[in-house]
This record gives sequence, structure tokens and C-alpha cells, in this order.
Amino acid sequence: MSVKVTFLGHAAVLLQGSKSVIIDPFFTNNPQTTYPWQQAPQIDLVLVTHDHFDHVGQAVELAKRDGATLVAIHELATSPAVADQARVTAVGMNIGGTYRHQGVAISMTPAVHSASRGSPAGFVVELDGQRIYHAGDTAVFSDMALIPKLFGKLDVALLPIGGHYVMDAKQAALAAKLLKSKLTIPIHYNTWPVIAADPQEFVRLCRPQKAQILRPGESINLDSN
Repeated sequence: MSVKVTFLGHAAVLLQGSKSVIIDPFFTNNPQTTYPWQQAPQIDLVLVTHDHFDHVGQAVELAKRDGATLVAIHELATSPAVADQARVTAVGMNIGGTYRHQGVAISMTPAVHSASRGSPAGFVVELDGQRIYHAGDTAVFSDMALIPKLFGKLDVALLPIGGHYVMDAKQAALAAKLLKSKLTIPIHYNTWPVIAADPQEFVRLCRPQKAQILRPGESINLDSN
């Protein structure tokens, strides 16, 4: 079955297959996107990598709208900002764990960053036979090499390249080599001047591994056949 991966700007990504999964849905006051999130398709799972505003975004609103399950690090999922919101089903988990929901496997991985509630994290999402890794906000770290060994070969890795708050293009290219994903897509850059980056440089540094730039709103289709 095909899985559609859509880059929605900044670190927001939509995965559509037998289920719909949205990760870090930051839209309001996001200068990189005009995505009409209120008109987004039905969402089954909302994943949040950490509690910074540009990642929590409209997670609670989307979970409320669709009765979706919101998944985050335990301290964020059980915080008043999430758990006390009416009609939100929140699942707290922790790094190393896997949560299964109606055929979707969500594994939480480390991220080297900061957070006020719990630890920052990344996710490996297994959906319809495809494995998609969203690194969250992170620097490169050598244990990235363990991720495909633990969870299986990655079909797509979504890596931040903006520098300053996350790894830059050079570090992200090294991360891509550690992860050995079939395809790598840069995220978290050029939203504001402080995270300005050249995605073409990232693509060049990744060679001979395959990397592809998606503009906000662009999609690719992953086919398991």
C-alpha cells in the first residue's frame, strides 16, 4: 500500500495511508506555510516531539476536532496543557518504547535538544509497511546508527538542517549517513532568519545517499511494492 508523505512547513509532516498521522502540526503564526489546517483531512494520530511552541502548534486543536489520539513524551501528554483539554485522548510514552494503534507502530527515539516538560524525542512511524523517521529537534548523535538496527530499515528520514537550535546541513548529512535511510528530506529551516539554511547544500553533502527537497505543501508517495 502507498503512503503519502506531505511536508507542511517547518517541522510539520502529514502521513496518509490506511491511517493519517500528523507530526508537530505548527501552523498558526508559522511564516513558512499558509496550510489551512482547519481543512486538513481526518487525522487518526497526532504526534508531538517536544513542548516548544513551534512543535506543539495546533496539536490539541486537531486532536479535539477529529477525536484523534495525541502521542507525546509522558510529562507533556499528562500536562494540563494537553490532559486537561476536553475530548483529547493523550498517550504518554517514553524513549525506547513503542505504542501500537490500529495497525500503526510508533516508536520514540532520543533527540539531543531541550524541553520544559519531559525529554525531547523523535519518532519512527511504521505505517502500511513503510518506516518514517522524524528526528524532531536534535543535534547529530552517534546512536542514530542504532535506530535502523532497532526498528528496521528506514524508508524516509526527516531531518532538521537549520542550525542554531538544531543541527546544520553538515551535521544533518552525517546523520543521514548514520541512519542509512532510502531517502532523506530536510525540515526545520528557513522559517525564520536564525535558522536560515541552503537545502541544496544538504542534498549535495548527502551524496551518494538520496535526499530530496520538498516545498511546504509538496508530497511524495512511498510504495511498498
